[in-house]
Amino acid sequence: MTTTPPSFASEREALGAFLDRQRSALLRKVEGVSDADARRVPTASSLSLLGLLKHAALWERRWFQVIFAGRVLPGEWPEEGAPDPDEEDFRVDGRDTVRQWAVYFEEQAALSREIAAGAELDDCCARPAQAHRSLRWVLLHLIEETARHAGHADIIRETLDGSRGV
Repeated sequence: MTTTPPSFASEREALGAFLDRQRSALLRKVEGVSDADARRVPTASSLSLLGLLKHAALWERRWFQVIFAGRVLPGEWPEEGAPDPDEEDFRVDGRDTVRQWAVYFEEQAALSREIAAGAELDDCCARPAQAHRSLRWVLLHLIEETARHAGHADIIRETLDGSRGV
């Protein structure tokens, strides 16, 4: 089946819409899944649905608020002494719930949209180590990463209950 992608008035509108589409795909993969199943690691990887959602939510916050906007958020990476995000972001336990992380992800996405709306695509990241990257780059990177994780989630969800498709 061939579908025609929608047309957009601007590059900014297209980037925002494509990112929102991937955010939505990831959220759909956890809909209707119990917390226990969302914590399961049913494939050869160490990934779970809940771990993917948690990771996406944390990096949504980091890329837009910390790296691009330059906000300093207590306890947030890359604060000195904070755990290595590569080790901690995907890790979940009994305190982590689908609802908690889905709500948090949606809140962070809303803040990201606000930040992006107040900046130009060519504006550079405030964090010195990433100052060579623009808002355009951040949007493209988040589209890429969120789509990748939505794909991982699709495989995990199919393994859990046979549900397929984004």
